[in-house]
Amino acid sequence: MAAEKQNDAKLSSMDENKENSPDGGLGLEILQIIKESQQQHGLRHGDYQRYRGYCSRRLRRLRKTLGFRMGNRHKFIGKKITVEMLSDSRYLLLVLMEAERAWSYAMQLKQEANTEPRKRFHLLARLRKAAKHSEKLEKLCESPRVDAKTKLEAQAYTAYLTGMVEFELQEWKLAMEAFNKCKTIYEKLASAFTEELAVLYRQRVDEISPNIRYCAYNIGDQNAINDLMQMRLTGGGGGMMAEKLEALITQARTKQAATMSEVEWRGRSVPVKIDKARIFLLGLADNEAAIAQTANEETKEHLYETLLAECRDTIQAVREELKSEAKQRERSSDADSSKVSNLQFLHSYLTYIKLCTLVKRNESMAHTLQAKLKEPEADENKRGPRPQDLIRLYDIILQSLAELATLQGLEDDHTFQKEVSLKTLVYKAYRCFFIAQSYVLVKKWSEALVLYERVLKYAKEVQSKAKSLNNTLKDLPDVQELIAEVNAEKYSLQAAAILVSDTDETAEVPSQQQVKDNTPLCKRLETFRLDPALVGKQPNLVQFPPDFQPIPCKPLFFDLALNHVAFPPLDDKVEQKGKGGLTGYIKGIFGFGS
Repeated sequence: MAAEKQNDAKLSSMDENKENSPDGGLGLEILQIIKESQQQHGLRHGDYQRYRGYCSRRLRRLRKTLGFRMGNRHKFIGKKITVEMLSDSRYLLLVLMEAERAWSYAMQLKQEANTEPRKRFHLLARLRKAAKHSEKLEKLCESPRVDAKTKLEAQAYTAYLTGMVEFELQEWKLAMEAFNKCKTIYEKLASAFTEELAVLYRQRVDEISPNIRYCAYNIGDQNAINDLMQMRLTGGGGGMMAEKLEALITQARTKQAATMSEVEWRGRSVPVKIDKARIFLLGLADNEAAIAQTANEETKEHLYETLLAECRDTIQAVREELKSEAKQRERSSDADSSKVSNLQFLHSYLTYIKLCTLVKRNESMAHTLQAKLKEPEADENKRGPRPQDLIRLYDIILQSLAELATLQGLEDDHTFQKEVSLKTLVYKAYRCFFIAQSYVLVKKWSEALVLYERVLKYAKEVQSKAKSLNNTLKDLPDVQELIAEVNAEKYSLQAAAILVSDTDETAEVPSQQQVKDNTPLCKRLETFRLDPALVGKQPNLVQFPPDFQPIPCKPLFFDLALNHVAFPPLDDKVEQKGKGGLTGYIKGIFGFGS
């Protein structure tokens, strides 16, 4: 209550400032006021009852402040706001809140009318009441005391509520005229004022556009259905329009369902006799194409949920038929119970679609979380995504793949089993990777390193098995990219472990990397090992002094061939000595014989 009073005071001060406008007229920011009130009081979560209660309390406070009470506690005395009373913009606000209260009650009844159809009559009455109050506001704004902008906003507001009434009455032409008038006014206002106000006006135009297209389609414009489908992809047309659009799509598929008789899957044609299954299978391709074209994550999540809900309903309808078929089989004793019937195979096909959609949805969510995980945290107090969130998503994916492998009728399909096995290995690798990252966050280096090695093992196994199943890898995450990321993370982990061990002696480091070894660093460059001595005063880098090593010396040459060489005779070259004896000797001394 205190917050509501503060908000009223803020809006009142804004109205007083507006009252002193350059042209001297009263002013009221109609669209801005209702949008802020709706977002702050329930409509952010679709709680129309809470917003209606807020409108009632604010009306009571405004009447009390202005002294405009409707009698006393014993007797009601009705009063009308006239042009002569417009000395304060809060009188205009009073009428606006009456219209908003009636509109919010109508929207509340619309939600309840899904289960209680008779409330639709009360819904139409409240919508007419809201349109009547808006017409009253427009007439009051025709006074010369009110500025031009407020007059235009009042006309647009009246056209919007009038269009809502005609839309519910299925008066498509009148509704389209009212919505077009509202759209034109807001587009003119958006081009004439500040960017802050222009955003509000453009949002209102975006809300109205699907209604205009839907009215055009019902009038006879067949091209409008394509625009409606495109608006569905971009997330336009919420609330009442979303329900109308889903009903329109279902109606179009029902007309086409009569032409569908069978569906082919895994080389087997299965007749489809259940109307709900026909409608679902006809819209399956459109839904998958819509999901592929959607860039907005919220819209994509909504489309996934819609597709899964339709699939569950279809599976339930087929399951009911299976129960009837089982009873008939029990009555006929000659039936072959080992053979998978067409209805059972159709049930397996629908279950396959559901499980594959679950895998794709969780994979899409995982990609979004991975992108956020890599972004730096802007606010430290706000909890961001963690690796544990991704682990949970990959757990669900692996559980869905395990159910795929047990589908009835596909036990002997070896190609299918190999495909499921390969997908399981891929997602196991990613799950193991994020488990390792969660251990890195708590500085458990040894566990993280072991898990990184396990990721590489899974990835190499995928690459070896994928050679025979090339088509299967198209829809799977890139394993080569994962291998590169794991190698980078391993180096980062090793560096972090060294830094932590250097600053904190009690820190946990991988035990297999703490083996004491006196081998110098130059001889073990290919092996990572934590050695605190490397950053100390005596690092063991190389062995000094180095050991003696044998080196080649100057060779010795031996002439072995000389022993086998026969020299020529040299007798004729050598002087022969005489045989004189002692006499010859004496003659030789004294020179007589020369």
